[in-house]
Amino acid sequence: MFDRARLPFRTLLIACWLLPGLSACDSAQQAVGIEPAGAKLARLDAEGKAVGGACRQSGRAIEDCYSIYSWLPKASIYEGWRDMDIYMRENKLETVEPQLPPPQPPGSKKKRAAAGEPTEGEGKSTPKPTAKE
Repeated sequence: MFDRARLPFRTLLIACWLLPGLSACDSAQQAVGIEPAGAKLARLDAEGKAVGGACRQSGRAIEDCYSIYSWLPKASIYEGWRDMDIYMRENKLETVEPQLPPPQPPGSKKKRAAAGEPTEGEGKSTPKPTAKE
């Protein structure tokens, strides 16, 4: 009989103990780097629009932009590109030439010179003119 009276108290105690742990799931996910699906889609959409606008401003073709930034949604890239195109036409703005090469897509490795080929400044010599007597 005494155990039956303690059963609701135990259940309440266990629930109160688990509640803080369960309420911190978002904080734990953020600390680990797990992103909710809705937040990830919103972030990728915003990044796609920004990239599309930047591609248009730099005079890059939309197809090039799609291939360089293949991990971003094409619809967002197009929307950003189109919005920037309208803005540039209305305000009669010229394109700005990019100063840096486009970034490598994630997961791709940088190309290295072959082992037999000398890199810039190494082992390259120009033939010296011979002195004629």
